[in-house]
Parts: sequence; C-alpha cells; structure tokens
Amino acid sequence: MTDSILTALALLGLALALLPAVLTAVNLAVLRRPSPEADPDRVSILIPARNEAGNIAATVRAALASTSVPVEVIVGDDHSTDATPEIVRSIADPRLRLVAVPALPEGWTGKNHACFHMAGLARGRHLLFIDADVRLEPDAAASLAAQSRRTGAALISGVPRQDLGTPGEMLTVPMIDFLLLGYLPVPLMRHLRDPSLGAACGQLVLMEAAAYAATGGHSAIRTSLHDGVRLPRLFRAAGHRTDLVAAAPLATCRMYHGFAQAWAGFSKNAHEGMATPRALPVWTLLLGGGQLLPPLLVLAGLLGLIPTAALIAAASSLALSLATRTAITLAVRAPLATIPLHPAAVAVALAIQWNVLLRRERAGAATWKGRSYPVRGV
Repeated sequence: MTDSILTALALLGLALALLPAVLTAVNLAVLRRPSPEADPDRVSILIPARNEAGNIAATVRAALASTSVPVEVIVGDDHSTDATPEIVRSIADPRLRLVAVPALPEGWTGKNHACFHMAGLARGRHLLFIDADVRLEPDAAASLAAQSRRTGAALISGVPRQDLGTPGEMLTVPMIDFLLLGYLPVPLMRHLRDPSLGAACGQLVLMEAAAYAATGGHSAIRTSLHDGVRLPRLFRAAGHRTDLVAAAPLATCRMYHGFAQAWAGFSKNAHEGMATPRALPVWTLLLGGGQLLPPLLVLAGLLGLIPTAALIAAASSLALSLATRTAITLAVRAPLATIPLHPAAVAVALAIQWNVLLRRERAGAATWKGRSYPVRGV
C-alpha cells in the first residue's frame, strides 16, 4: 500500500473521529438533568417483572421513595416462576399494586404486553415505565414529569447510569451512551419532529397518559423487541414531541451480569437496530473508520510501517476518539476503566451486529427471559 493511500486512510479516520467528537460536545452542552417541581398530578410508575426476585424489592422501594409528586407503583408479574410476586406482596404500602399479566397473546412480545396491560390500570397523568433493574432517585419521577410540562414533550427518556460489575459489561454496555451522544444530533431532534430522529432508552421512559392512549402505546409496537427505538418514532409520527435528558443522576441500572448475558441482550436488540443490510455497512464505516482504524494505524506507525504524515493523523484521531470517550464517561458517571477499553468495545459492538446479520438463519429468533420471538420486518 502506497504512502499516499495510507495517509488518505489516516485522514479519513480523523474526519470520522471528528464527527462524534463534535456531536458529543454539542449534546453534552444541551442535555441537562431536569429540575424537579412539586406537582399534585400523580405519576404512575409501571414495572414489568418476569423472574426478577433478585431485583424487584430494591426497585419497588426506590420507586415508592419518590418525592415532590404523588406516585402509584404497579408491578406487572409476567408469569414469574421465582419469588417475584411474593417479594412484592411483602412490601406493605397502599400505593403499591401487584397485578398478574394475562397470558401472552399471539403476535405480542412479553414486555410490550405487560406494559400495555399495566397502562390500562394506571391512574396517573404521566406513565413512567422502568425496567425491573432500574433504581430511581427520589426526585426522578418529579424531574421527568416537570420536563414534560416545561417542554411540551409527550415522551421523555434518558439513559440511567449503568452499573458495570464485570469486564464483559464494560466491553459492551458503554456503547449505549457513545452511540446516543456521539451520533444523534439532539438540537436537531428537538427542532424537528421527524420520526427518524426519535430516540429513547427503554429502561426509563415517561409518557403522557393521554398521548399514550391516543397512539396505542405498546400495543402499536406489539411485535417489537426495541421499544426504545419504536416508541419515540410512534409518538413523533402522531405529531407529538419527544425529548431526551441527562438521566445518569436520576436512576441507576445493572442491565446485564457478565459478557454472555450482554452479548445475548444486545443481539436481541440488533434485530431491529443496526443489523440491517443497509445500516450496518454505514455504521461499520463510521465506527470502524473513526474508532478502530486510528489505533491500528498508530500501532503500525510505531513499528515504522506507515509514513510520518499518516502517523500524525492517526495519532490525532486516536486522541480525539479517546477524548470523546472520556467526556462521555465523565458525563454519565461510568467507570474510568472503560476509557482505554473503548476500541475493544467498538469492535465487540460491531461483532455483535455482524453476527446477527450474517447468521440470521441461526439467529432467526430473538430469545429473552425464556421466550423466543420470530424476527419480523428485517
């Protein structure tokens, strides 16, 4: 490979590293922790739970500790075979209800069915859906509801602070924040109502009950496994505003335990995310060129295999990439150890997506919580 081609590749990597760096700087400047406001309107906190005995007590108690707004907490027991329902019943609080989710109908995924059932029983002006492993801070419900009122957004979401207990989780989970902050233009998302700009985190989503009912909510995306993508697009298509906030100060989540579980979980979401014939080559160029190519070229440069100009460009790209990861890490309160792992995390993320795309005959069903769902629409 000639020196000119190597230099051109290094400059391409620099350009591709610059894009998420600029977007991250802009997004971190505009994404703020919402301020809570006292409000007499009830927030319904809805928690779908299937075999969550290890999580549910702490999650429910944190939700019941909400301040500044009245809350009701509804736990939807989705045919758990462990002690989940007994644990919920042992928490004595008149604001807490345990409801049995009906049998899963044909054509529904489990979480969507449980959420839709609970929404039909809720009495709050706002519906706050959280996963069973999300711990709310006391002012989280009031903050999200206040943000909805201030902005007029019918859907508010954000990524909780991710509790990363193992190296395998550090290699996978931080990509959620990197992709969101590095590639979604938040100011443009707030200015336009284009459904393609809609984004949310399914771990923490607050919606106006009236807008939820008007759009159909989870019933309108009943076959989906990726509510964080589909719900904001549904709301935007119906003419509603959606918004994102800095949610790391509002909630904490331990979404996976170990590398194998993380691989399975992100593979499930890949079916409706990046792993499509059109999208994945573009994402491979963006992530591979801007985040993986620079460290490889720097290594080659240190071995004297590329010209000085290419090495300088590659080193600049790598510095920019790691600076971007550092800024995101500090903003979302992630472990500092995730910073040097960033190139490996990008490689793992792309490996998950390509594995799903290329092995679709073996990954023809997404499996989660003991259920398998056929992949549709991909």
